[in-house]
Amino acid sequence: MTSPRQPEVDDLSLDDLTAALLRGRGLAHKRDISDVVAALQRAWPAAESSAAAAVHIGDDCAAIPDGDGFLLFAIEGFVEDFVACLPWFAGYCGVMVNVSDIYAMGGRPIAVVDALWSRGSETSTPVLEGLTTASARYGVPIVGGHTNQQSAQGQLAVAILGRANKLLTSFNARPGDHLVMAIDLRGSYEEPHPYWNASTQAPAERLRADLDVLPGLAEDGLCDAAKDISMAGAIGTTLMLLECSRVGAVIDVEAIPRPEAHTPLLRWLQAFPSYGFVLSVRPEQAAAVQQRFSSRGIANAVVGTVTRDPQVRLSKGKETSVLWDVSTQPLILPQRNLETEHA
Repeated sequence: MTSPRQPEVDDLSLDDLTAALLRGRGLAHKRDISDVVAALQRAWPAAESSAAAAVHIGDDCAAIPDGDGFLLFAIEGFVEDFVACLPWFAGYCGVMVNVSDIYAMGGRPIAVVDALWSRGSETSTPVLEGLTTASARYGVPIVGGHTNQQSAQGQLAVAILGRANKLLTSFNARPGDHLVMAIDLRGSYEEPHPYWNASTQAPAERLRADLDVLPGLAEDGLCDAAKDISMAGAIGTTLMLLECSRVGAVIDVEAIPRPEAHTPLLRWLQAFPSYGFVLSVRPEQAAAVQQRFSSRGIANAVVGTVTRDPQVRLSKGKETSVLWDVSTQPLILPQRNLETEHA
């Protein structure tokens, strides 16, 4: 006798899908950011820091005016269970995700440094091997850092320096823009984890050329707003971009590129892809932007429209569901700033 079939994730109503996304670990971690941003702004008011930074706190990188361009700074820290469970891949991601942040801002990476804590060399070695492998594949040197092999548990953080001629930022989405999502589907899950790996087995030259699409879009004036898809997933990352720009959107969850038709939708919406970006594009430029990704074999689609209405709505077939209201619900930006912007 067979047991009753359990409902597939795609069988969920849109309301249930929305609720599951809101409960997810990715968004939970991002909610911590608003408290940190508020503390930083109290200590260093935006008016005082504006001369040093070209974008507000909350973007993928800090952007510092430098001659006719911008120096880009970013850092990523990794949760303990990830480093303990997948040490080589954690090291690899230390470079990969930082590189992605630089390209998401329209820049190109220059160098990285790392900070690694471990209980002896036995546990640090696979992390270092992952770091150096990614460094070679992405062509970004590791130029220094900090090491402590006497720690009670493993920890990893990696910082990066880059440079942009023109910026892509999370603060430039405008009502009427098309939301274009580009994801490299030429990979597979690091089972049973939510990591979609389209990097470690890809040709190194292709990895670098695929990423160079982003600064090319900025420099050619085709786009000025983008964000790389992080552990917040495709929807959570889009929400972060919209919050920074103080706008809403309608997002068709079924339009988001995914590997195969039977890939569970909820799992895919919560996945971290090794190459994934959401861009807010003026309608007249959308076809040209999509062609740049298509020419590199990167799956892409228009998945929604930016609205002046601050509500972020999801759609699936004939269903619609409200995910968030950026005017009243802080995610990565302090509530007082949201109220000020919408006053």
